[in-house]
Amino acid sequence: LALVTLISAFGSSFQYGYNVSVINSPAPYMQDFYNQTYFNRSGVPMDSGFQMLLWSLTVSMFPLGGLFGSLMVWPLVNNCGRKGTLLINNLFSIAAAILMGTSELAKTFEVIIFSRVIMGIYAGLASNVVPMFLGEMSPKNLRGAIGVVPQLFITLGILVAQILGLNSILGNVDGWPVLLGLTGIPSLIQLLILPFFPESPRYLLIQKGNEEQARQALQKLRGWDDVDDEIEEMRQEDQSEKEEGHFSVLSLCTFRGLRWQLISIIVMMMGQQLSGVNAVFYYADRIFQSAGVDNSNVQYVTVSIGAINVVMTLLAVFIVESLGRRILLLAGFGLCCVSCAVLTLALNLQTTVSWMSYLSIVCVIVYIIGHAIGASPIPFVMITEMFLQSSRPAAFMVGGSVHWLCNFTVGLVFLYMEAGLGPYSFLIFCAICLATIVYIFFIVPETKNKTFMEINRIMAKRNKVEIQEDKEELTDFHAVPGGQAEKKVTSS
Repeated sequence: LALVTLISAFGSSFQYGYNVSVINSPAPYMQDFYNQTYFNRSGVPMDSGFQMLLWSLTVSMFPLGGLFGSLMVWPLVNNCGRKGTLLINNLFSIAAAILMGTSELAKTFEVIIFSRVIMGIYAGLASNVVPMFLGEMSPKNLRGAIGVVPQLFITLGILVAQILGLNSILGNVDGWPVLLGLTGIPSLIQLLILPFFPESPRYLLIQKGNEEQARQALQKLRGWDDVDDEIEEMRQEDQSEKEEGHFSVLSLCTFRGLRWQLISIIVMMMGQQLSGVNAVFYYADRIFQSAGVDNSNVQYVTVSIGAINVVMTLLAVFIVESLGRRILLLAGFGLCCVSCAVLTLALNLQTTVSWMSYLSIVCVIVYIIGHAIGASPIPFVMITEMFLQSSRPAAFMVGGSVHWLCNFTVGLVFLYMEAGLGPYSFLIFCAICLATIVYIFFIVPETKNKTFMEINRIMAKRNKVEIQEDKEELTDFHAVPGGQAEKKVTSS
C-alpha cells in the first residue's frame, strides 16, 4: 500500500505541481526565445502586445487542459480502470516532455503552448484519478492520511521546480528546455513500475464482478489473508449499486439522494481555488521586495515558501486521522480568511507604517499554512469518501472540472482585479473563504474512520431520503464494518 501510494503520487501528482510553477523562473528567457524566433521568421521584432498574448496563452493553457482532462475522467476510469487510466495518462506527459525539451532546437514556440495543453490534460486526469485510486485501496483508518499524500507530492513538485528553476541551476538561457523536458522522467518511472501493483479492489469486484482478483488485490495491499470483512462490505455496496446502476454526470446532477454531496464538493472545490492561493503566490515576490529583500534573493525566499508548503502538507498527512477532515477544513479556510483580511490592511499601510511590510510576510506564511493543512488536500479526500463506487467517477469529473475552471478563471481575471482594486482584491478572497467556512460548518459531516456506507447513511438524512435496511443484516453490523444490506433510496 505504501509503495503503490508513493509510485502513484510521484508519477502523477508530483508532475501536476512541477508544471504549475516550472515556467515562473525561466519566463524572461522563454519570452526572449519567443521574440527571437519570431524575428528570425519575419525579420521584425514581436510587438509587446502580441508577446503578452503568447505568454498569457502559455500560462493559461495548462489549467484549460486540466479542464479537458477532468472531462475525460468518467469514461476512462470506468472503461480502463483506475490503474489503467494512470498508465495511459503517462503517454500524454512523455509526449509533452519530448516536445517541450526539443522546442528550442526546432525553433518553435507554438509547440510549447500546445505542450502546455497536453500537460494540462495529464494533470487534470492525474489530480482526479490518483485520489480516487488511493482512496479505494486504503483501509478506512488510513484513508485520510493516504488521501493527503497526492497533495503532498503536488507541493513537492512545486518546490522541486522552484529549486531547479534557480538561475544558478536550470533557470537560465541554456537550461530552460531541460527544465521543461524533465517532467517526463516521473512518468517513465511510473510506466515501468505501476503495472506490478494491483488494480483497485473495489473496481475489480463492483465494476468488473471479479471477486477472486479483488480478494488477491486486497490480500496483497493489506499483508494478510483474512480480508472477508472488507469483501463483505464491498458485496453489500455492490448489491445496492445494482439497484441504482452507474451514474453519468447528468444523472448525478439530477439524483435527489446525492444532492448535498454534489453541492458540497462544488462549494469546497470553488473555495479551494477562488480563495486566492494563486494570487498570494503572485503577490509574494512583491511583498518580499517591499520588506527590503534584494531582487536577486527573492527567488530564494520563494523557494523557502515552497518548503513551508511541503512541511505543512506533510503535517496534514499525520494529523488528518486524529483531528478529522472537518476540523482541518475549518481551520485551513479560517487561517486563509484571517490572513487575507490582515494582508489587505498591511498592504495599504506599508508605505506609512514601516513594520507593516513584515506583517505582510507573516500573512503570506499563515495563508500558505492554512491552505496546506486544509483547503488544498482535504476536498479531494472528501470526494472519495462522500460517494459510493457507482457515482464516484462522475463526482470526480464534476469536482475536477470545477477545480480547473476556477483555476483558469482566477488566472484570467486576477490581473484585471489587481489593476482595478489593488490590495483590496484580497477582501474578495476573504469573503469567499468565510462563505466556505459557513457552508462546511453547517453542512459537511465528519467522515473520519467511517466506511463509505456509513457516510452514505449520514448524507441520506441530509438529503431527506429513506434508506431501507434489511433488519437481519444489522446483527452483523459490528462484525462487518458498515456491512448492512444497504438501501434502496427513495424520496421520502
